[in-house]
Amino acid sequence: MNRTRMKKIAFVAMVMVLGITTSWASSEYLAANEKQVLLDLYDSTNGERWTKTWDLTSPIASWQGVEVENGHIVGITLFMNNLDGVLPESLGQLAHLRHLNMAFNNLTGVLPKDIVKLENLKTLKLEMNRIKGSLPEGLGKLQQLEELSMFNNFLSGPIPESFGELKNLKILNLSSNNLKGLIPNSLGNLTKLEVLGLFENGLEGAIPQEMGNMSKLKELVLANNQLGGDIPEAFGQLASLKILQIQNNRFESFNALQSIDKKQFLVFDTDDKTLSPYKKLDLERTRMADTKFEDIDDNE
Repeated sequence: MNRTRMKKIAFVAMVMVLGITTSWASSEYLAANEKQVLLDLYDSTNGERWTKTWDLTSPIASWQGVEVENGHIVGITLFMNNLDGVLPESLGQLAHLRHLNMAFNNLTGVLPKDIVKLENLKTLKLEMNRIKGSLPEGLGKLQQLEELSMFNNFLSGPIPESFGELKNLKILNLSSNNLKGLIPNSLGNLTKLEVLGLFENGLEGAIPQEMGNMSKLKELVLANNQLGGDIPEAFGQLASLKILQIQNNRFESFNALQSIDKKQFLVFDTDDKTLSPYKKLDLERTRMADTKFEDIDDNE
């Protein structure tokens, strides 16, 4: 092998090593730049007493439930990990975050106002906590969101009209809270929605006709509210619906349900006893089914 060729090979190898080193250093630096947000989370939720805590002296990528990609934090999964406290306001600085799962903990306080800045977020799971306050109108800005689950908290106020802008949403579960007011007509824009859980709130008024646009809806749980009026005729368009639970409301007419194909349902609960051909599920089992989520911690 001549000397010129050897020099070229050596040069290419050096470039490759430098490239790898630079990439690693950049990744570590960028991740470290977001480290303070994780430290804020650790401090504000009693991190020393988590079921699986973090070794703060180790690289961020090794921390339980933290996913790092290209030098940025893209996922935080701390499901059922004994988090006790409030979510830090700095959480909104994780601009690359795609998945946030802190379900089944003891989180309190309100949602950080800057959570609406997480525009890359696809999954937001905070169910089975003690979070209070209203849902920010700005959550409608999270255009990438596919799942929003906050059932069994202490949320109050109305469902924001802006939720109709979450065009990629597939799961929306806000059951067992203290939500009030009307179901927004804008929810009819969620044509990719497969699950809508609003069980056990204080919602009132009529079900919007626009909900008939949810052609992919498989599960609709509206039981235990104060909804009234007639069941919309548009429900006949919900050909994918398998579970419909609307019992314990104040509906005046169930006539529209007569036109729905009875064979499509796995579960059908209503206060109209004349619709007996449908299968039924008692209320206690309904609540259990509505709040059962099988989260799997990939880091175990």
